[in-house]
Amino acid sequence: MQSASRQAAARNRVLHPPLLPNAAFPEMLRPYRPQAAKGPQMPKPPTAFDLRPDWLALRSEPAIAPDLPVIDSHHHLYHRPGLRYLLEDYLADLHSGHDIRASVAVQARAMLRSEGPRDLASLGETEFLNGQAAMSASGLYGNARIAARIVAHVDLTLGARLLPVLQRHIAAAGGLARDGGRLGGIRQPLAWDADASLYNPAYPTTEDMADSPSFRAGLSLLQSLGLPFEIWAYYPRLPRLAALARAFPDLPFVVNHLGGIVRAHAHAERDVFAAWHGGMAALAACPNVLMKLSGLGMRLSSFGFDDAPLPPSSADLAAVWRPWVHTALDLFGPDRCMWGSNFPVDKGSYSYATGLNAFKLLLQDAPTKAQEDVFWRTASRHYALEMQ
Repeated sequence: MQSASRQAAARNRVLHPPLLPNAAFPEMLRPYRPQAAKGPQMPKPPTAFDLRPDWLALRSEPAIAPDLPVIDSHHHLYHRPGLRYLLEDYLADLHSGHDIRASVAVQARAMLRSEGPRDLASLGETEFLNGQAAMSASGLYGNARIAARIVAHVDLTLGARLLPVLQRHIAAAGGLARDGGRLGGIRQPLAWDADASLYNPAYPTTEDMADSPSFRAGLSLLQSLGLPFEIWAYYPRLPRLAALARAFPDLPFVVNHLGGIVRAHAHAERDVFAAWHGGMAALAACPNVLMKLSGLGMRLSSFGFDDAPLPPSSADLAAVWRPWVHTALDLFGPDRCMWGSNFPVDKGSYSYATGLNAFKLLLQDAPTKAQEDVFWRTASRHYALEMQ
């Protein structure tokens, strides 16, 4: 007898042939460019990226299915030394022929407060994102509602100090999304890996942080407040994330970036697909887990588009991404998946129009309802975000 999760996945299954074992996709699973025997090397930090407008301009393509409404469930806004990506910069990428109706701005350690209690440093980012959202809501920048929902960052291990900090973030975002405000969740990346070269100093974590009493107390508080938890972790951690999701069945978990595919450094010679598939299956068995189809342009995924002579076409992207994306859709069902651009980070590998086109190609044979789920319905339901 099928489990409820498998029955749900079957009802929402994308219409394409069942995925075959890893060996059936030698071309799709191989990086875009030929690699040395030891796999791709990344001299830069794992989340580093380069924005090269001249390189991106070498290839352009019209929007596929331009009338399909889209909610971008995952992007960032910030102004850092050498990198500005604010409301108008994001809008410039959006104006590519696709019908983007709204977006979800996710924390990226931007505009942290330089003064005051350390616990409240990230409150500056929530205030900043709410300000960007207010600018967009004025209508002066077009019809798309940018940062209509905000995913903030708070240290969930604060213990007794956590509740007042969360209350400040809720107030700064104008309330919870379910109550008509903009705060749609709290994200704390747990990007730990045995390979120290993948360590991100911006988000200090340990192998066992998710199992600590203080962290679990933080999740319990989120659950009581009705605040969803968003997480970015590398694929070897997915089974432990599944255990965490089972421990908090009433707390929505939103897993970012297709479960954290890493095929660089120590992972270059591993059967990443098989291990990732097992972890994704464990997560999919938890009905409170949603999956973001995002982050495939990051350097650590090692698809290799970022340093090819020409930027990829949407067909190039779709061919390489197909087994990963279709596996996620098969496991979770379209009604538990949502598309996100992860811009500007993924802009290091392709343009906004091309990346979105690739996902539309991957879903072109799916039922209309499945396409709508991935591109706007799932995000609309989860973030209580009504379409204009």
